[in-house]
Amino acid sequence: MTSNRIHPSAVISDAVELGAGVTVGPNAVILGPAEIADRVWIGPGVVIGTPPEIADRVQNAAWTGEVMHTGVRIGEGTVIRELTTIHQGSHRTTTIGSNCWILNSSYVAHDCLIGDGVTISAGTRLGGHVIVGDIANLGMSVVVHQHRVIGAGAMVGMGTPITRDVPPFTKAYGNPPRLHGVNEYALRRLSYDDETIDRVRDSLLAADPSVLAGGLAAAPVREWLELAQREALTVMGVEE
Repeated sequence: MTSNRIHPSAVISDAVELGAGVTVGPNAVILGPAEIADRVWIGPGVVIGTPPEIADRVQNAAWTGEVMHTGVRIGEGTVIRELTTIHQGSHRTTTIGSNCWILNSSYVAHDCLIGDGVTISAGTRLGGHVIVGDIANLGMSVVVHQHRVIGAGAMVGMGTPITRDVPPFTKAYGNPPRLHGVNEYALRRLSYDDETIDRVRDSLLAADPSVLAGGLAAAPVREWLELAQREALTVMGVEE
């Protein structure tokens, strides 16, 4: 079994479960309940598992043992760089998938669900209950409003404030944010050919022409997002 490397100045509560080969840097704080899978790298000054900020709830000092919330789960091989903060869930476990890159000074609020292979660049902020699909990429200093969904394979440009859902395999950037077509790079990472990429583009265009016209996504977009994602995944031969 691979041993863990824990800096002496790190604080890890008894309610934290560590996998094998975990690295925890200087002055990091991990409060339970939390599950940290194998080969996770946690940088200096990272804070994981502090209580969520919810106005109508009593502030809970998790480090006293008075745990009132649902914890954090970090998937295998994920890298969490220095000074990142990840809050416990309030209704569901705050979850970060496997092989993610959570870069320095990022903030992941309570109840967020982040898929596998996601990149969250430096200084990015996710509000509570945000969902980020697999292999999505959020540029530096992106800010995502609470309860928003960023679809699988989406790319959000640096500095973009996201106040509406971002469809899967699309690009969104600017202020105000606008959609700028299909994220071909993400599709090619998944080894899809030009014909399949064209069909994904067509399925998204059929759902809402603004995807390729640089317009804002229709509001409300949740129903359309689900339809577009189902159609795109069907084209790609992926079963939900």
